[in-house]
Amino acid sequence: MEQIKTIILLTFLTLLFVFVGTYLGGSNGALIAFLLAGGMNFYAYYYSDKQVLAHYNAVLVQDKNHIVYKIVQKLIYKSNLPMPKVYIIPDSVPNAFATGRDHENAAVAVTQGLIELLNEKEIEAVIAHELSHIKHYDILIGTVAATLAGAIAIIANMLQFSAFFGDNRRGVNPVVMIVLSILLPIAAGIIQMTVSRNREYLADAGAARLTGDVKALQSALSKLESYAKRGEVYNATEQTAHMFIINPFSGHQTRFSDLFRTHPTTADRIAALEELKYDLH
Repeated sequence: MEQIKTIILLTFLTLLFVFVGTYLGGSNGALIAFLLAGGMNFYAYYYSDKQVLAHYNAVLVQDKNHIVYKIVQKLIYKSNLPMPKVYIIPDSVPNAFATGRDHENAAVAVTQGLIELLNEKEIEAVIAHELSHIKHYDILIGTVAATLAGAIAIIANMLQFSAFFGDNRRGVNPVVMIVLSILLPIAAGIIQMTVSRNREYLADAGAARLTGDVKALQSALSKLESYAKRGEVYNATEQTAHMFIINPFSGHQTRFSDLFRTHPTTADRIAALEELKYDLH
């Protein structure tokens, strides 16, 4: 199902680029946009995970005695998954995400702050959450959605630039371009919201079943949310926010932004896990 969603997103990206290319440059613009979209689709599928890891300066863990590596290794036997690559993000703000295009090309990344803040059981619960994302291919669509959101931001900027500094020789309406430049980022937010919200509940449930420890995940989510309200992961972007276990911009949430939040509220997630306790006993 997630592979189908990915195809839909990549197709949407292609059509969007062609539409904008046609609008700005006619048939030649459409051809250029189509080739550009094809290149971005290829890049999104094969390299977007590496881009995200590089963006957050993630460092590959090669020490098999590292606490995070040992926890991942322990849990993959239970989840029947290949060993993903393990990365540490040198950031004091606790958070984590998983990325990659399939089970064989997956990665789990946690910040140094998470290792320092959480106890071993809580770290295990967070890792189990990320492995649940990997198991259900959420990582592919999540990473592609991040690339898609970034591409949409580029298109919106192109439209704004053309509206304010372009000419009108092709009959391009600057008002239409300004409206599109406003609506497209909103569309990107809706895409990320749709991709992420329900998957977080499912990953939480998967983590609880994998570890058998609901309380540890509840405690980890509570600690991460509390910290996220005081600071955010360095260089965090709106385009990749949905990938993290806790939205890195939690401290900036408003009533309006709740409409487009990429994650369910942490309180709702903890409540859902509370109900799950009865199913596990």
